[in-house]
Amino acid sequence: MRKTQLQRYAKLIARVGLNVKKGQTVFIAAGLDQPAFVTMVVEECYKAGASEVFVEWSHQPVEKLSSEYRSFDSLSEMKPWVKAKWEYKAVNYSCRLFIESEDPDGMNGIDQGKMSAVRRALYPQVKPFRKAIENKHQWCIAAVPGEAWAKKVFPALSAKKAVEAMWNVILKTARADGRNPIKDWKEHNEDLDKRCAYLNALGLQYLQIKSGNGTDVTIELNAEGIFCGGKEKTLKGRVFNPNIPTEEVFTTPKAGSVEGIVYATKPLSYMGELIENFSVTFEGGKVVKVQAEKGEALLKEMVSMDEGAGKLGEVALIPYNSPISQSGVLFYNTLFDENASCHLALGRGFNECYKNYEKYSDEELKARGINESMIHVDFMIGAADTCVVGIKANGERVQIFENGNWAF
Repeated sequence: MRKTQLQRYAKLIARVGLNVKKGQTVFIAAGLDQPAFVTMVVEECYKAGASEVFVEWSHQPVEKLSSEYRSFDSLSEMKPWVKAKWEYKAVNYSCRLFIESEDPDGMNGIDQGKMSAVRRALYPQVKPFRKAIENKHQWCIAAVPGEAWAKKVFPALSAKKAVEAMWNVILKTARADGRNPIKDWKEHNEDLDKRCAYLNALGLQYLQIKSGNGTDVTIELNAEGIFCGGKEKTLKGRVFNPNIPTEEVFTTPKAGSVEGIVYATKPLSYMGELIENFSVTFEGGKVVKVQAEKGEALLKEMVSMDEGAGKLGEVALIPYNSPISQSGVLFYNTLFDENASCHLALGRGFNECYKNYEKYSDEELKARGINESMIHVDFMIGAADTCVVGIKANGERVQIFENGNWAF
């Protein structure tokens, strides 16, 4: 991969993804797969004006050993030094970058029941710090090819060629393969803005989603809910792009108001394992049944993590002819696969998808239909024949998607 193109990608992440401003502190979470590229990103953050850039390295095989050998009590205790890090970040959190590269199968074989219990125990300890930074800092998720991930996606290639192929498809689907990715993203954000404005002007009460594979679901929307997509803003008005790539226009539906069944059209990577060929049935606004050819026990564990885990937190509309779908590549990674087709998310909803959300407390937003949960897990349901119809309060129906793509 040409160094100049990787530098453009690094600059895109720093300037458009995070939109680093002078004097800001940047925290980067990354694996050990592409240290040279992470170094490029660090330099681009400094060039954008960052005063400090900290990199927190991780390594999935070490994390797996930790989950196997450490006790529940050890894993679920927030160590004093970990708490001190959270306290520091709650004050100094300006920008946070997550660089994904992990093996989709890297945590196979661990005790998922134990790790779910650990997550439940840690959640109330971490939650106050998360709330302290929510909507107050810029953040972005981007990706680089880890060797194991690349081999999963391109199993017929050697490790070296698989990584090269992975770089090519990441850059192309992230709109970072041209001479001016920043300009390309400006145009892309403008298109998403127009689609959000159109949907928000309709005043929809429900979305009906149907596909030939059996998906047939009706989702109620929040009365004061709004569709978002592309760039976002912090409470202080700092613009950033949380996902590179992104193709979605999304909203948070009314919690506890969905009926029907959906069939996943792509595998779901959750907790380092794959859940494949699965369906989710909703009655009375929550999950009442799940089935899966692979990973069914893990799926059942996921939807029972807490009271809100079996309710919807997001519905996202993505055209089937998106660059990721057209690539023909199955990434086994939610960042990419969720942007190949329409998807839903179980668990936590987005406060920012409620009009004037900053004026309400968390309790008020929950009462108004924003789901609360310790999880937020996206899974893909869009197909080539997916039809989405919006329904207004007066019963008027508006075609949103036809044959998998935008109808407007």
